[in-house]
Amino acid sequence: MPIIGVDASRALRARRTGTERYALEILRHLLALPTATEYHWRLYVDAPLPTPDFFALSTPAGNSNLGALTKDVIHLPQRRLWTHRALGSAIHAHPPDLLFVPAHVIPFGLTYLRTLLRPSSGNRYGQGTAKQPHTVVTIHDLGYHWFPAAHSWFQRIYLPISTRWNAAVATHVITPSTFTAVDLQQRYGTPPHKISVIYEAPSAIGEQSTTRPDRVTPDMVAQIKARHGLPQRYALYVGTLQPRKNLHRLLNAYAKLVHTQEIDWHLVLAGAAGQQSAALHALAHALGVAERVHCLGYVSDAALAALYCGAHLFTFPSLFEGFGLPVLEAQSYGVPVMSANNSSLPEIAGDAALLVDPTDVDAIADAMLQLSKDEALRQQLIERGYANTRRFSWEKAARETLAVFEKVLGRSE
Repeated sequence: MPIIGVDASRALRARRTGTERYALEILRHLLALPTATEYHWRLYVDAPLPTPDFFALSTPAGNSNLGALTKDVIHLPQRRLWTHRALGSAIHAHPPDLLFVPAHVIPFGLTYLRTLLRPSSGNRYGQGTAKQPHTVVTIHDLGYHWFPAAHSWFQRIYLPISTRWNAAVATHVITPSTFTAVDLQQRYGTPPHKISVIYEAPSAIGEQSTTRPDRVTPDMVAQIKARHGLPQRYALYVGTLQPRKNLHRLLNAYAKLVHTQEIDWHLVLAGAAGQQSAALHALAHALGVAERVHCLGYVSDAALAALYCGAHLFTFPSLFEGFGLPVLEAQSYGVPVMSANNSSLPEIAGDAALLVDPTDVDAIADAMLQLSKDEALRQQLIERGYANTRRFSWEKAARETLAVFEKVLGRSE
């Protein structure tokens, strides 16, 4: 029985942003596939599991496969450079047949030895060795190239070297969008046959989810509004408060509407504090809209579902995204979406969003005003949004990911 090792450390994060959510959802859905029982799953974690069934899907019956799976969870003590030291050492000691890394970084020692030991011949996916497993890595984006100023000096040095290295030495690479796949090909020369584009999905979609739109009640929406002092109508943004999210222009666009139009809706920013938090608070005060802008910080999945369901419109003027999961989440909850027209966003949003130039404050303001007042446009985008989200599901992503594993392991035609 082939052993598939998974770096599951990101999946255990209590506060999940896009990468951590991907790690958790793809692993849960991989383990739920009927053919998952054909493999031995070895999950490497840097903390104890919160519950024994943590990786089961959220259904009353649980994951019917979980008890039947051959699996083990290896808890490696948390320490600096965990991926390269703890995980790398564990894999060298007891190598799986394939190692799946959901977030960019294969252990350095492993990749170095793989480069030395990789044979010159083999199938198009590479050939494993007696001591080194095949490696499949998901590279979500190359944002550090597009916005170096949004990264620390260490990240500006480490990330380009690390990502180029991992794209080169991995047996196969997964990206969440064609945009990121092309970026890898153009910047690092990664051959197209070595990359698989596998879309992510909004977590609310699917019969398994406890935060599906039809399970969010009016009382839940009323409670979240009361808890945060929100008005009946608000525009919602979801994501970390950082420079590449372009929130300073969003605030300027909103202030323009407040001072020139009679709008009764507020602006809600839901996401973890980042590099721009203090500056955004100061800007809101300077623009005279501080009482109408609500920075909620990181919110739970249940609270986020209620926020989406209560939103009048969703705004996402980001300057760069490798996928743009919040756009799909908003569409799945029936919220009309305004999105930036750059990077992967047109690919993911489809024809179900009002796309704007995110560097144009007037365009952002005009789009938000149009979405708030044009009822025909709102309904059109809501209906298209529901249709667009049907292109994406975690079950589909898991099936396609396992198909990559099978090809890498030589178990498919």
